[in-house]
Amino acid sequence: MAYPVSVTVTPRVTDCDRLTVAVRLILAIPHGFLGDLLGAKACAMAVVSWFKLLIAGEHPQGIREFSLYCLRWQARTLAYMMLFVDTHPPFGDDDYPTGIEVTNPSIPRSRATIAVRLLLAVPHCALGFFLMIGWGVTTAIAWFTILFTGSYPASLLPFSTGVMRWLLRVEAYLLLLVDEYPPFALE
Repeated sequence: MAYPVSVTVTPRVTDCDRLTVAVRLILAIPHGFLGDLLGAKACAMAVVSWFKLLIAGEHPQGIREFSLYCLRWQARTLAYMMLFVDTHPPFGDDDYPTGIEVTNPSIPRSRATIAVRLLLAVPHCALGFFLMIGWGVTTAIAWFTILFTGSYPASLLPFSTGVMRWLLRVEAYLLLLVDEYPPFALE
């Protein structure tokens, strides 16, 4: 059975825009800043959802929609910052070559796993720390490669997109959007 969080990335591997790649981190500052603000709000709302799920067994629909919006924003920003896509992400929910779909969890929700969600996510967070270090290294290599050749190194793409999928699946789990434990896999 497929995991209920599906991340799609359509990377631009050849003919990358070297100029925007050279200054990508600067160009991404507004999206990173707004993404951090949205993420902080989504985390605060996850606390409200946690109590609502434990007491009433339901996820407030407005909070769920906002959390999904934040995940879509995060996916687009990460794809842009990590050099998968040259097109600047939209300030909204417009089309973009990166997307995320989250299937609604089955009802009733698992209150036992919701109660200890943070503890259950510790192994993913620990491993995610090391994956992010590796991702940073591979992105730096990709950055230099794109500047000199105009192409994203195809050998680094599966690892890089896999780490992005991993992080977004864990984030969806922590935001209480799904009950299934995220797989320890990059695909």
